[in-house]
Amino acid sequence: MSVAHAHRRADPSQVDAGVAGGHVSVLLDEAVAALNLRDDGIYVDATFGRGGHSRAILEKLGPQGRLIALDRDPAAVAVGGDLDDARFRMVHAPFSALAEAVRAAGVAEVDGVLFDLGVSSPQLDEAERGFSFRFDAPLDMRMDTSRGMTAAEWLNQAPVEEIAQVVRDYGEERFARQVARAIAQARTESPITSTRQLAVVVAGAVRTRERGQDPATRTFQAVRIFINRELEEIEQALPQAAALLKTSGRLVVISFHSLEDRMVKQYMRRESQGEQVPPEIPVLASDLRGGCLRLVGRAMKPSDSESRANPRARSATMRVAERTEVPWSS
Repeated sequence: MSVAHAHRRADPSQVDAGVAGGHVSVLLDEAVAALNLRDDGIYVDATFGRGGHSRAILEKLGPQGRLIALDRDPAAVAVGGDLDDARFRMVHAPFSALAEAVRAAGVAEVDGVLFDLGVSSPQLDEAERGFSFRFDAPLDMRMDTSRGMTAAEWLNQAPVEEIAQVVRDYGEERFARQVARAIAQARTESPITSTRQLAVVVAGAVRTRERGQDPATRTFQAVRIFINRELEEIEQALPQAAALLKTSGRLVVISFHSLEDRMVKQYMRRESQGEQVPPEIPVLASDLRGGCLRLVGRAMKPSDSESRANPRARSATMRVAERTEVPWSS
Protein backbone atom coordinates (compact mmCIF):
# COMPACT_ATOMS: atom_id res chain seq x y z
CA MET A 1 0.00 0.00 0.00
CA SER A 2 1.55 3.29 -1.09
CA VAL A 3 0.48 6.84 -0.32
CA ALA A 4 0.53 10.05 -2.34
CA HIS A 5 -0.03 13.29 -0.42
CA ALA A 6 -1.53 16.52 -1.74
CA HIS A 7 -0.52 19.80 -0.17
CA ARG A 8 -2.31 23.00 -1.18
CA ARG A 9 -6.03 23.61 -1.07
CA ALA A 10 -7.57 23.07 -4.49
CA ASP A 11 -9.30 25.94 -6.29
CA PRO A 12 -12.78 24.57 -7.06
CA SER A 13 -13.25 27.12 -9.83
CA GLN A 14 -10.53 25.39 -11.85
CA VAL A 15 -12.19 21.94 -11.84
CA ASP A 16 -15.60 20.55 -12.72
CA ALA A 17 -16.02 18.20 -9.77
CA GLY A 18 -18.19 15.80 -11.74
CA VAL A 19 -15.96 15.51 -14.81
CA ALA A 20 -12.33 14.52 -14.49
CA GLY A 21 -10.09 12.68 -16.90
CA GLY A 22 -13.03 11.83 -19.15
CA HIS A 23 -15.03 10.28 -16.32
CA VAL A 24 -18.44 11.65 -15.32
CA SER A 25 -19.24 10.81 -11.71
CA VAL A 26 -22.68 9.23 -11.41
CA LEU A 27 -25.13 10.54 -8.80
CA LEU A 28 -22.51 13.09 -7.82
CA ASP A 29 -24.66 15.60 -5.95
CA GLU A 30 -26.87 12.90 -4.47
CA ALA A 31 -23.92 10.89 -3.12
CA VAL A 32 -22.24 13.91 -1.56
CA ALA A 33 -25.54 15.01 0.01
CA ALA A 34 -26.09 11.48 1.35
CA LEU A 35 -22.80 11.68 3.25
CA ASN A 36 -24.34 14.48 5.33
CA LEU A 37 -20.99 16.26 5.40
CA ARG A 38 -19.69 18.08 8.45
CA ASP A 39 -17.18 20.93 7.97
CA ASP A 40 -14.61 19.25 10.22
CA GLY A 41 -15.52 15.63 9.39
CA ILE A 42 -13.24 12.84 8.24
CA TYR A 43 -14.37 10.97 5.13
CA VAL A 44 -13.21 8.14 2.90
CA ASP A 45 -13.64 7.94 -0.86
CA ALA A 46 -12.94 4.23 -1.24
CA THR A 47 -13.01 4.38 -5.06
CA PHE A 48 -11.24 7.56 -6.18
CA GLY A 49 -11.40 6.87 -9.94
CA ARG A 50 -10.70 10.25 -11.51
CA GLY A 51 -11.68 12.16 -8.40
CA GLY A 52 -15.11 13.56 -9.20
CA HIS A 53 -16.64 12.60 -5.87
CA SER A 54 -13.48 13.51 -3.95
CA ARG A 55 -13.33 17.00 -5.45
CA ALA A 56 -16.98 17.59 -4.65
CA ILE A 57 -16.43 16.48 -1.05
CA LEU A 58 -13.37 18.72 -0.66
CA GLU A 59 -15.36 21.71 -1.94
CA LYS A 60 -17.77 21.30 0.97
CA LEU A 61 -15.32 20.46 3.76
CA GLY A 62 -13.95 23.14 6.04
CA PRO A 63 -10.24 23.74 6.77
CA GLN A 64 -10.23 21.09 9.52
CA GLY A 65 -11.93 18.42 7.42
CA ARG A 66 -10.04 15.46 6.01
CA LEU A 67 -10.51 13.10 3.09
CA ILE A 68 -8.74 9.78 2.57
CA ALA A 69 -9.07 8.30 -0.93
CA LEU A 70 -8.20 4.80 -2.12
CA ASP A 71 -7.79 3.29 -5.56
CA ARG A 72 -5.90 0.27 -6.85
CA ASP A 73 -5.54 1.64 -10.38
CA PRO A 74 -2.10 3.31 -10.77
CA ALA A 75 -3.56 5.76 -13.30
CA ALA A 76 -6.17 6.89 -10.77
CA VAL A 77 -3.54 7.18 -8.04
CA ALA A 78 -1.47 9.42 -10.35
CA VAL A 79 -4.48 11.73 -10.78
CA GLY A 80 -4.97 11.79 -7.01
CA GLY A 81 -1.32 12.59 -6.48
CA ASP A 82 -1.79 15.78 -8.51
CA LEU A 83 -4.67 16.97 -6.34
CA ASP A 84 -3.10 19.69 -4.18
CA ASP A 85 -4.96 19.91 -0.90
CA ALA A 86 -3.56 19.55 2.61
CA ARG A 87 -6.78 17.89 3.74
CA PHE A 88 -6.41 15.09 1.18
CA ARG A 89 -4.51 11.80 1.31
CA MET A 90 -4.31 9.42 -1.69
CA VAL A 91 -3.61 5.72 -1.07
CA HIS A 92 -2.71 3.10 -3.68
CA ALA A 93 -4.69 0.14 -2.36
CA PRO A 94 -7.83 -1.88 -3.04
CA PHE A 95 -10.80 -0.99 -0.87
CA SER A 96 -10.47 -4.33 0.90
CA ALA A 97 -7.52 -2.58 2.62
CA LEU A 98 -9.80 0.23 3.82
CA ALA A 99 -9.26 -0.25 7.55
CA GLU A 100 -5.49 -0.49 7.14
CA ALA A 101 -5.39 2.69 5.04
CA VAL A 102 -7.42 4.64 7.57
CA ARG A 103 -5.30 3.43 10.50
CA ALA A 104 -2.12 4.35 8.60
CA ALA A 105 -3.49 7.89 8.31
CA GLY A 106 -3.72 8.05 12.10
CA VAL A 107 -7.51 7.91 12.10
CA ALA A 108 -9.63 5.69 14.36
CA GLU A 109 -13.14 6.67 13.22
CA VAL A 110 -14.64 8.43 10.23
CA ASP A 111 -17.82 10.35 9.52
CA GLY A 112 -18.60 8.75 6.18
CA VAL A 113 -17.46 6.27 3.55
CA LEU A 114 -18.37 6.39 -0.15
CA PHE A 115 -18.07 3.51 -2.63
CA ASP A 116 -18.59 4.01 -6.38
CA LEU A 117 -18.28 0.39 -7.51
CA GLY A 118 -17.42 -1.17 -10.85
CA VAL A 119 -15.23 -0.06 -13.71
CA SER A 120 -14.62 3.61 -14.54
CA SER A 121 -15.11 5.28 -17.91
CA PRO A 122 -11.36 5.82 -18.48
CA GLN A 123 -10.75 2.11 -17.88
CA LEU A 124 -13.39 1.25 -20.47
CA ASP A 125 -12.31 3.90 -22.95
CA GLU A 126 -8.55 3.29 -22.84
CA ALA A 127 -8.09 0.46 -25.32
CA GLU A 128 -4.82 -0.77 -23.81
CA ARG A 129 -6.59 -1.67 -20.56
CA GLY A 130 -8.42 -4.49 -22.35
CA PHE A 131 -11.77 -4.00 -20.61
CA SER A 132 -13.85 -3.38 -23.72
CA PHE A 133 -14.60 -5.37 -26.88
CA ARG A 134 -15.10 -2.05 -28.70
CA PHE A 135 -11.34 -1.96 -29.32
CA ASP A 136 -8.85 -4.57 -30.43
CA ALA A 137 -6.31 -4.49 -27.61
CA PRO A 138 -4.32 -6.79 -25.32
CA LEU A 139 -6.68 -8.77 -23.10
CA ASP A 140 -5.61 -7.41 -19.71
CA MET A 141 -8.64 -6.29 -17.62
CA ARG A 142 -6.66 -5.70 -14.41
CA MET A 143 -7.69 -2.63 -12.43
CA ASP A 144 -4.27 -2.70 -10.79
CA THR A 145 -1.88 -3.13 -13.71
CA SER A 146 1.08 -3.48 -11.34
CA ARG A 147 0.15 -6.95 -10.09
CA GLY A 148 -1.90 -10.06 -10.65
CA MET A 149 -2.87 -12.31 -13.55
CA THR A 150 -4.23 -10.83 -16.77
CA ALA A 151 -7.47 -12.03 -18.32
CA ALA A 152 -5.51 -13.57 -21.19
CA GLU A 153 -3.26 -15.52 -18.84
CA TRP A 154 -6.25 -16.93 -16.98
CA LEU A 155 -8.37 -17.76 -20.03
CA ASN A 156 -5.52 -19.63 -21.69
CA GLN A 157 -4.93 -21.99 -18.79
CA ALA A 158 -8.12 -22.23 -16.70
CA PRO A 159 -10.14 -25.49 -16.79
CA VAL A 160 -13.33 -25.42 -18.86
CA GLU A 161 -15.43 -25.99 -15.73
CA GLU A 162 -13.91 -22.96 -14.01
CA ILE A 163 -14.47 -20.69 -16.99
CA ALA A 164 -18.07 -21.86 -17.29
CA GLN A 165 -18.72 -21.20 -13.59
CA VAL A 166 -17.23 -17.70 -13.76
CA VAL A 167 -19.20 -16.76 -16.89
CA ARG A 168 -22.41 -18.18 -15.41
CA ASP A 169 -22.07 -16.76 -11.89
CA TYR A 170 -20.54 -13.36 -12.61
CA GLY A 171 -22.00 -12.72 -16.08
CA GLU A 172 -25.35 -14.40 -15.56
CA GLU A 173 -24.81 -15.84 -19.05
CA ARG A 174 -27.16 -18.72 -19.90
CA PHE A 175 -24.75 -19.96 -22.58
CA ALA A 176 -21.82 -20.13 -20.13
CA ARG A 177 -21.06 -23.78 -20.86
CA GLN A 178 -20.98 -23.16 -24.62
CA VAL A 179 -18.79 -20.06 -24.14
CA ALA A 180 -16.29 -21.99 -22.01
CA ARG A 181 -16.06 -24.83 -24.52
CA ALA A 182 -15.57 -22.38 -27.39
CA ILE A 183 -12.74 -20.65 -25.51
CA ALA A 184 -11.08 -23.99 -24.75
CA GLN A 185 -11.31 -25.03 -28.40
CA ALA A 186 -10.03 -21.69 -29.71
CA ARG A 187 -6.99 -21.66 -27.44
CA THR A 188 -5.84 -25.05 -28.76
CA GLU A 189 -5.42 -23.41 -32.16
CA SER A 190 -3.96 -20.10 -30.98
CA PRO A 191 -3.65 -18.40 -27.57
CA ILE A 192 -6.42 -15.85 -26.93
CA THR A 193 -4.50 -12.65 -26.33
CA SER A 194 -6.74 -9.82 -27.57
CA THR A 195 -10.18 -8.44 -26.84
CA ARG A 196 -11.23 -8.93 -30.47
CA GLN A 197 -10.29 -12.61 -30.38
CA LEU A 198 -12.34 -13.20 -27.24
CA ALA A 199 -15.34 -11.26 -28.56
CA VAL A 200 -15.37 -13.27 -31.81
CA VAL A 201 -15.12 -16.59 -29.97
CA VAL A 202 -17.95 -15.65 -27.60
CA ALA A 203 -20.16 -14.37 -30.43
CA GLY A 204 -19.92 -17.77 -32.07
CA ALA A 205 -21.05 -19.52 -28.88
CA VAL A 206 -23.96 -17.28 -27.82
CA ARG A 207 -26.89 -18.47 -29.91
CA THR A 208 -29.33 -15.63 -29.25
CA ARG A 209 -28.62 -11.95 -28.76
CA GLU A 210 -30.25 -9.55 -26.33
CA ARG A 211 -31.60 -6.44 -28.01
CA GLY A 212 -29.05 -3.64 -27.98
CA GLN A 213 -26.36 -5.78 -26.34
CA ASP A 214 -23.25 -7.32 -27.87
CA PRO A 215 -23.14 -11.10 -27.31
CA ALA A 216 -19.76 -10.70 -25.58
CA THR A 217 -21.07 -8.25 -22.95
CA ARG A 218 -21.85 -10.76 -20.22
CA THR A 219 -18.64 -12.74 -20.69
CA PHE A 220 -16.45 -9.63 -20.59
CA GLN A 221 -18.22 -8.50 -17.42
CA ALA A 222 -17.75 -11.90 -15.82
CA VAL A 223 -14.05 -12.18 -16.63
CA ARG A 224 -13.40 -8.64 -15.39
CA ILE A 225 -15.20 -9.28 -12.09
CA PHE A 226 -13.27 -12.52 -11.60
CA ILE A 227 -9.84 -11.15 -12.48
CA ASN A 228 -10.27 -8.23 -10.09
CA ARG A 229 -12.03 -10.21 -7.34
CA GLU A 230 -14.65 -7.46 -7.34
CA LEU A 231 -17.33 -9.24 -5.33
CA GLU A 232 -14.82 -10.54 -2.79
CA GLU A 233 -13.52 -6.98 -2.43
CA ILE A 234 -17.03 -5.73 -1.67
CA GLU A 235 -17.64 -8.54 0.82
CA GLN A 236 -14.46 -7.65 2.71
CA ALA A 237 -14.82 -3.87 2.52
CA LEU A 238 -18.40 -3.29 3.69
CA PRO A 239 -17.86 -4.56 7.27
CA GLN A 240 -14.63 -2.55 7.52
CA ALA A 241 -16.44 0.60 6.45
CA ALA A 242 -19.32 0.09 8.87
CA ALA A 243 -16.95 -0.64 11.75
CA LEU A 244 -15.02 2.60 11.10
CA LEU A 245 -18.08 4.83 11.18
CA LYS A 246 -18.80 7.10 14.12
CA THR A 247 -22.35 7.18 15.44
CA SER A 248 -24.49 8.89 12.76
CA GLY A 249 -21.72 8.37 10.19
CA ARG A 250 -22.95 7.48 6.71
CA LEU A 251 -22.16 4.56 4.41
CA VAL A 252 -23.00 5.42 0.78
CA VAL A 253 -22.66 2.82 -1.97
CA ILE A 254 -23.27 3.22 -5.71
CA SER A 255 -23.40 -0.04 -7.65
CA PHE A 256 -23.82 -0.73 -11.35
CA HIS A 257 -25.06 -4.28 -11.74
CA SER A 258 -27.36 -6.65 -9.94
CA LEU A 259 -24.66 -8.78 -8.32
CA GLU A 260 -23.09 -5.77 -6.61
CA ASP A 261 -26.38 -4.21 -5.61
CA ARG A 262 -27.70 -7.48 -4.19
CA MET A 263 -24.65 -7.79 -1.93
CA VAL A 264 -24.96 -4.19 -0.74
CA LYS A 265 -28.70 -4.47 -0.16
CA GLN A 266 -28.40 -7.71 1.79
CA TYR A 267 -25.50 -6.44 3.89
CA MET A 268 -27.21 -3.19 4.85
CA ARG A 269 -30.48 -4.95 5.59
CA ARG A 270 -28.78 -7.62 7.72
CA GLU A 271 -26.83 -5.10 9.78
CA SER A 272 -29.95 -2.98 10.27
CA GLN A 273 -32.01 -5.86 11.65
CA GLY A 274 -29.83 -6.54 14.65
CA GLU A 275 -29.78 -9.77 16.58
CA GLN A 276 -32.27 -12.36 15.35
CA VAL A 277 -33.54 -15.49 17.12
CA PRO A 278 -36.12 -18.09 16.05
CA PRO A 279 -39.68 -16.96 16.88
CA GLU A 280 -40.29 -19.95 19.14
CA ILE A 281 -37.54 -18.87 21.56
CA PRO A 282 -39.05 -16.80 24.43
CA VAL A 283 -36.82 -13.72 24.28
CA LEU A 284 -37.98 -10.13 24.68
CA ALA A 285 -37.21 -7.87 21.74
CA SER A 286 -35.73 -5.39 24.21
CA ASP A 287 -33.14 -7.98 25.24
CA LEU A 288 -31.81 -8.40 21.71
CA ARG A 289 -28.96 -6.32 20.32
CA GLY A 290 -30.21 -3.74 17.84
CA GLY A 291 -28.80 -3.17 14.39
CA CYS A 292 -25.47 -1.40 13.91
CA LEU A 293 -26.83 0.34 10.81
CA ARG A 294 -30.04 2.21 10.04
CA LEU A 295 -31.28 2.32 6.47
CA VAL A 296 -31.61 5.87 5.12
CA GLY A 297 -34.31 6.34 2.51
CA ARG A 298 -34.88 4.04 -0.42
CA ALA A 299 -32.54 2.93 -3.15
CA MET A 300 -31.93 5.85 -5.52
CA LYS A 301 -31.57 5.75 -9.30
CA PRO A 302 -30.18 8.49 -11.57
CA SER A 303 -32.68 10.97 -12.95
CA ASP A 304 -33.90 10.65 -16.52
CA SER A 305 -31.87 13.71 -17.47
CA GLU A 306 -28.67 12.27 -16.00
CA SER A 307 -29.23 8.95 -17.76
CA ARG A 308 -29.79 10.72 -21.07
CA ALA A 309 -26.64 12.81 -20.62
CA ASN A 310 -24.56 9.83 -19.43
CA PRO A 311 -25.93 6.48 -20.67
CA ARG A 312 -23.54 4.59 -18.38
CA ALA A 313 -25.47 5.98 -15.42
CA ARG A 314 -28.64 4.08 -16.34
CA SER A 315 -27.79 0.95 -14.36
CA ALA A 316 -26.61 2.76 -11.20
CA THR A 317 -28.27 2.27 -7.82
CA MET A 318 -27.31 4.15 -4.66
CA ARG A 319 -28.02 2.86 -1.16
CA VAL A 320 -27.35 4.68 2.11
CA ALA A 321 -27.09 3.52 5.71
CA GLU A 322 -26.26 5.35 8.94
CA ARG A 323 -24.32 4.05 11.93
CA THR A 324 -26.36 3.65 15.10
CA GLU A 325 -25.21 3.82 18.71
CA VAL A 326 -25.19 0.01 18.98
CA PRO A 327 -21.61 -1.20 19.61
CA TRP A 328 -20.02 -2.91 16.62
CA SER A 329 -19.85 -6.68 16.98
CA SER A 330 -19.65 -8.20 13.48
